[in-house]
Amino acid sequence: MPHAKDAEQDHSHAHAGHDHHHGATDERRLIWALAVIVLFMLVEVAGGLLSGSLALLADAGHMVSDAAALAFSCVALRMGRRSATPRMSYGYRRLEILAAFVNGLALFAIAVWITVEAIIRFQAPVPVLPGTMLAVAAAGLGANIVAFLILHGGDRGNLNMRGALLHVLGDLLGSVAAIAAAVVIMFTGWTPIDPILSIFVALIVLRSAWHLVRSTAHILLEGTPYGLEPETVKADLEGNVPQVAVAHHIHAWSITAEQHLLTLHVVPRKGVAPREVIEAVRRRVEERFNIGHVTVQVEEPDDPLNNNDRAPAHRCPGAGSEQGCL
Repeated sequence: MPHAKDAEQDHSHAHAGHDHHHGATDERRLIWALAVIVLFMLVEVAGGLLSGSLALLADAGHMVSDAAALAFSCVALRMGRRSATPRMSYGYRRLEILAAFVNGLALFAIAVWITVEAIIRFQAPVPVLPGTMLAVAAAGLGANIVAFLILHGGDRGNLNMRGALLHVLGDLLGSVAAIAAAVVIMFTGWTPIDPILSIFVALIVLRSAWHLVRSTAHILLEGTPYGLEPETVKADLEGNVPQVAVAHHIHAWSITAEQHLLTLHVVPRKGVAPREVIEAVRRRVEERFNIGHVTVQVEEPDDPLNNNDRAPAHRCPGAGSEQGCL
């Protein structure tokens, strides 16, 4: 049977290789999507200015932020593949979460800008050239569909990719709204439809931005991963791992949406060696909760201080104590 530490290293290397493969593939998708967005962004800015359409200008402004967001995401993915260092012991993967968080805030700003411009347009209507607006919006829809399809095949669990995808999806909806507004103006001459549809798109963008910011902020604040309850972990270990008498001081957090970590104290049953209980806990947590990085502090069964009022465990074990870092 391989040593527990060796087994964990093999798991970590395999996990790192898997992440690196996904990261490189996602980066290529982001670069292709960025090229599509930048090329058409110039066309849409010109078309929005020529036609006088707020929907087109709003979509063009969104595409400007998209280009910046996609570039930021590319940098984050590339830096995230760097190896851990003594000063950055978990590596740079958290940059992906930071990029997604910034992208979410950018989506909020864009939605607010679109709404403010729409209110101004209601108060002071501007002439719109529906023919030019329709042509540019239709071309924009095609470009956004291409970018969306490129990104849609990426890692859906990666919040950085999800943020980039939401940016492009917002653009796609903006193009649809611009097409609809152009058709209505062309046949009815009713220009208020332009700012009305722009506000509708802004509301959709706001909803997506809220979910993205909430998810990334939870990770940045080292909140417990969604769907993982410490009491559930405690009950599972005490009920399904024969070597464990008591499990407590359970803390879980995330480096990225896919990479979770867990620390806990355990009191083994009498006669069980510390190494044996550590290995048993590690195996169970990985099998049941899919967490491969577990830090276990082992306490003596007859220790009178074994209660839930003790200070929580450090994330890394200290020298000379009966504890293990797996």
